[in-house]
Amino acid sequence: MSDMKVIVVGKGGREHAIVRALKESPSVPQVYAWPGSDAIFELAQPTTDVTCIPELLNYIKSEKIHLCVAGEESYLMEGLSDACEATGIPCWGPKRAGAMLEGSKEFAKEFMVRHNIPTGGYASVSNIDDARGAITSYPCVLKYDGLAAGKGVAVCPDQTSAESFLKEVFEDARFGDGNLLIEEYLEGPEVSIFAMVADASYQILCPARDYKRLEDGDGGPNTGGMGAVASPKLLDADLLAQIEKTIVRPTVDGLQKDKNPYRGFLYFGLMLTTAGPKVIEYNCRFGDPECQAVMPLIEGDLAGYLLKAASGVLDPSYFTFQDLWSVCVILASAGYPASSRSGNVIRGLDAVKEARVYHSGTKRGDSGSFETNGGRVLAVVAQGTDRESAVERAFADAANVDFDGALRRSDIGRLHFN
Repeated sequence: MSDMKVIVVGKGGREHAIVRALKESPSVPQVYAWPGSDAIFELAQPTTDVTCIPELLNYIKSEKIHLCVAGEESYLMEGLSDACEATGIPCWGPKRAGAMLEGSKEFAKEFMVRHNIPTGGYASVSNIDDARGAITSYPCVLKYDGLAAGKGVAVCPDQTSAESFLKEVFEDARFGDGNLLIEEYLEGPEVSIFAMVADASYQILCPARDYKRLEDGDGGPNTGGMGAVASPKLLDADLLAQIEKTIVRPTVDGLQKDKNPYRGFLYFGLMLTTAGPKVIEYNCRFGDPECQAVMPLIEGDLAGYLLKAASGVLDPSYFTFQDLWSVCVILASAGYPASSRSGNVIRGLDAVKEARVYHSGTKRGDSGSFETNGGRVLAVVAQGTDRESAVERAFADAANVDFDGALRRSDIGRLHFN
């Protein structure tokens, strides 16, 4: 479609990466974004006078936009895809019922148990006393049931850390009202698997691994992600086949059995345990920051693919993944993840030579320079024919970028590969 128009819904680094991949598609679509960001609007056309989903739908219809691509999970939980379907707008993103796989950790666990999908044991509690009673050993994993922007999970090595998180959830109500899941602690390397899902069919994408902890060596508090590595070579074929057989296919089949039709990205956060791969969590959209590592590896027409996929047809001929490694290094603002700092001028963006920069939390300041405007500020992403060269390129260009209070890890793409 030569006059294709696509709108991406979201404002972070993931959406910046998706917008750029769409812009680079051979179909050369006209790309819009909402709510977007200053960096995204350098590539995409901003919407005007849109403040809510109903206004967004009116805008899409008035501009004759052909496809809506959902980036952020919060809009899916608000019913973005449902509203699009009701008004005849193709949307790549599941309806609210499907998005519950991410919107409720308890819903997801019940789904996995019902469909015999391997995962850790768990208990659901609604108050702090029951939570204390349900924790029988350490380490344990505590998860707030609802959406928490990647911060509602705590891996607690001891009672002191568990009590601190229980206070955040039940006394401080940091994440709002909701149950808490006490989960079995699973050990092993983590891996992120992404699939395009259209009803009963699916296509597995390039695997990735992200780094959740703030500090080197997987130390410090849990974050939304401090970096990622992606490559078609990340997992061997036998392991990927096992993941497909025991996890991906049963998940897609389970959605069909539950009469819960799903069209969109589906993320599987997995732990590769000695007993085999097990699901830690689902996300109903592309992972962040894994998306920033994966998108530059796409070779082909993502826009054309998604337009067809939104109608229920997955056509793998539209794109392939380059046989490279991709490494994403996140720069976060001072205080992250507990808080963030805004208004610090970002220096050195013009000095980035080989890498791509995706903006997660930035804005244009009065001087015209980009400034920090959130916890995770930006991602520096580079590729190489082997992991070591991709790591070196990513860190070399990330070293050119700085701002007051910048936080970054130095072991992205290095840790867990020894």
